[in-house]
Amino acid sequence: MGIDPVRLNHAVFYVADLERSVAFYTEVFGMEIAASEPRMGAAFLRLARSGNHHDLGLFGVGPDAAPKGRGVGLYHLAWQVDAIEDLETARELLTGAGAFTGQSDHGATKSIYGKDPDGNEFEIMWMLPSEKWGEFDDLAPVERLDLPSEVRQWTGVLTAGRIVTEQQA
Repeated sequence: MGIDPVRLNHAVFYVADLERSVAFYTEVFGMEIAASEPRMGAAFLRLARSGNHHDLGLFGVGPDAAPKGRGVGLYHLAWQVDAIEDLETARELLTGAGAFTGQSDHGATKSIYGKDPDGNEFEIMWMLPSEKWGEFDDLAPVERLDLPSEVRQWTGVLTAGRIVTEQQA
C-alpha cells in the first residue's frame, strides 16, 4: 500500500525577483496574496476560486541566483480550467504578458503553455468530460490544437468540478 494523495495541493518556486513574480501571477492568473512572510522573502498566492490556503508559494532568492535551465527536475505544472473558453482567455493574457510558449491537443486534454518571469513552465489545461475520452483513455498524444474548433464544439461544458472519489459516489 502506498501514499494515497487526492491531488497536488500547492507548488513552491524559488524566484529571482519576488515582486516581479507576484505581479505576474496576480495579473495573469488573477491570484490573490493569501499570506506573506517578509523575514523569509516569501509570498503565498491563492487562485480566486480555490479552497486552499495557498496554491503557489514564492520565495525570493535575489537576482544573482542561477537561471533555471533545462535538465533533471520539474518540467511544468498544469493548472486546470473549468471551461474550454478559458483557454482562449489564457492565450490572450499570456501573449500580452510575453509568456505564451505554445499549445497542444492531447486528446483528453487541450492545453496552452507559458513561462513565468523566471522561466518556470506551466500548462493551462481543459479536460474533456471523462465519458468522451474514448480512444484517449490510455493515450496522451501531442498534436496541433485547433482552439477555435474545440471552443465551438465544447463551449459551455464545465469539467473541473467533476472529479468524484469512490467515497463520495
